[in-house]
Amino acid sequence: MSIHRISVAALVILAITAITAAAPGSATIQGKVTYTGTPSKPKPIDMSKEPSCAKMHSTPATTANAVTGPGNTLEYVVVYISAGATDEGAAPAGNVTFDQKGCEYVPHVVALQAGQELKITNSDQTSHNVHAMATANREWNKSQPPGGEAITEKFDKPEFIPVKCNVHPWMHGYFAVLKTPHFAVSGPDGGFKLPNLAPGKYTVSAWQESYGTQTQEVTIAAGENKTVNFVFQAKPY
Repeated sequence: MSIHRISVAALVILAITAITAAAPGSATIQGKVTYTGTPSKPKPIDMSKEPSCAKMHSTPATTANAVTGPGNTLEYVVVYISAGATDEGAAPAGNVTFDQKGCEYVPHVVALQAGQELKITNSDQTSHNVHAMATANREWNKSQPPGGEAITEKFDKPEFIPVKCNVHPWMHGYFAVLKTPHFAVSGPDGGFKLPNLAPGKYTVSAWQESYGTQTQEVTIAAGENKTVNFVFQAKPY
């Protein structure tokens, strides 16, 4: 075989290897987040000083430190791969949106990868002041009038960042900045799903703003769909 043919064959093998390496995995980790015990009751929020927001709620808005559902489920829990054979490549090109609506943050917790763009919008008829109280990243504080341009920001380092509105003291939420692309935020039913995983051993973490962090070691095979559940002990906040 000529040197030219050997070179071509080698290039073909390298190309196939690169495509295989870049392809997402076929395994999935999914499950549900629940709690035991008795969580603190959500407290009603008095929005009477901001009537444009108050009228957007058919029933009074409540605090969201621990949002529960039927069957002791927990919403807004960030579940992510914290260690293991995970690809921590470049952040995705698309942005993640964090809205201000009815003088609340929607969603209450937003997750994104370090370096990914965060887009903050204001759907209210009043001004807000978005204060990201970061410590590992740069702390910032920006005003946003009604109908104003979206605020765009990026965070370079992984961190759970509390955010508040300095105009409306009841408004608070979190930016969950993660180094991995494999993450999810539990829904109203407590469910989450981490798809496109390569086979291997992982540490899966679940973070809840009032109840802390739990971890589990999980080994998963190619094409496997594994169920992993987290149970938090409710406590006063």
